[in-house]
Amino acid sequence: MGCCGVASCEEFCRELKGIVVVEEPARGLGIRVAYSLAWGKPVSELDPGPLRAEEERLLEELKSRYSLETLRNDPVVRAYRDFYWRIGIDPTKTRPSSEALVRRALRGRWPRINPVVDAGNIASARYMVPIGLYDAGQFQPPARITLAQGGEEFHPIGGDPERLEKGTPIMIDSRDVVMHLYPHRDSRETMIRPETRCILILAAGVPGVEQTRLEAAVREVQRLLGLLGWQSCSELEHA
Repeated sequence: MGCCGVASCEEFCRELKGIVVVEEPARGLGIRVAYSLAWGKPVSELDPGPLRAEEERLLEELKSRYSLETLRNDPVVRAYRDFYWRIGIDPTKTRPSSEALVRRALRGRWPRINPVVDAGNIASARYMVPIGLYDAGQFQPPARITLAQGGEEFHPIGGDPERLEKGTPIMIDSRDVVMHLYPHRDSRETMIRPETRCILILAAGVPGVEQTRLEAAVREVQRLLGLLGWQSCSELEHA
């Protein structure tokens, strides 16, 4: 977005509409998203302390609501699993990211990455919605959610580059950088870095998941980032 600076990121709040677009081939799969922006001090300068109480509260909530045996019966978990089957992914082998987080929480293995990613993970587990966080200085809008033509190169976080098969749901920017395999894998090219100061927050929806849940998940990320001293756009957008 060319908005690495806080001031320019804030200016983009007035131009939220169109930063993310769901194109017709992906819309036909029932894909829809809610998104907004947030900004503040570099990630490396943030104190994660305010999130620790939030993590403890979340873990208590999850353990009172679910067990490893009953989790798969949750209707939201079921919706994402059904979507995975539809796009050719076995969700018993590759878990939806939100479900994977809850499973880790129930096993007492909650991950801590950095304060911004941690905020996204808390919101994702609380609302059972996959949430993507992207360094807004590392992509050029619009970010288009579409289906791969086949052969696009993807650089996953923690993995080797790979060529994509035709029909894979992806999010790709105007420079053809593949930012995301929808709705479960992010690219290291647009990942949150120590110097990141402005981010795109995106809640990934599928058929059977209400728009209000996506909105609430984005708002929860914004609230948690507010505890870290970050600011956010007052508005959300949908695509």
